[in-house]
Amino acid sequence: MATEADGGGAESDAALARRLQILATEHWGLLAARSTAQSEVLTRISIYLTLVSAGLVTIGLLGQATRFGSWFPAAALGILGFLSVVGLLTLTRVMTVAEEDLMYVVAMNRIRGAYADVDATAAGYFLASPSDDQLGSMVTYSFLRYRGGLEQVLGSSMILSILVNGSVGGMFVGGLCAALGTPVIAAVVVGVVVGLAIVATAVSYGGFRYRMVWKTYAPLRPSAGPPPHWRGR
Repeated sequence: MATEADGGGAESDAALARRLQILATEHWGLLAARSTAQSEVLTRISIYLTLVSAGLVTIGLLGQATRFGSWFPAAALGILGFLSVVGLLTLTRVMTVAEEDLMYVVAMNRIRGAYADVDATAAGYFLASPSDDQLGSMVTYSFLRYRGGLEQVLGSSMILSILVNGSVGGMFVGGLCAALGTPVIAAVVVGVVVGLAIVATAVSYGGFRYRMVWKTYAPLRPSAGPPPHWRGR
């Protein structure tokens, strides 16, 4: 009887070890994929900001060289139009990676939940959440602050990209209006309005994508409530 019990225990330990190995391998794969995506998008943002800086400097030099006459308007509009297209593509990638990052966080939360099932004592030391729902992702993104903070959104790479895109797009439309004969004041107003509209549209679309994720996703391990270090806040 003891031998059979020992054999059963050994078999259980082997199965447990195999399960932990599989989970750890998947966890490291998610970490590597998340790191690669973040590195790639930061490089894209850096390239875009460099192009914007170089483009604006080029416009200034062309203005001085041509005394803002002859073919300067066409050249300036061409540069701004190019920067607007590159900015749109960059912003699209930034939003996609933001959604991918949330995907990786949720997936790692789910794996963390499996770790908690294996060893409940060790789970008590987790600050990142073992729940793969919206509240769980918020805990993982902000361990110590209740539901994170507005500065996390305002300071994100997405908001930076949106603001730069709005500025470039507004300058392009304003410059186009001026080139078509619109009074300067009116062209400036149109450019500002278009820039603000781009910012508002991009922010609204980003929020829409975030809400749609949670409408279509079914968590495997929903949160039972706020984690202990959030209670009482």
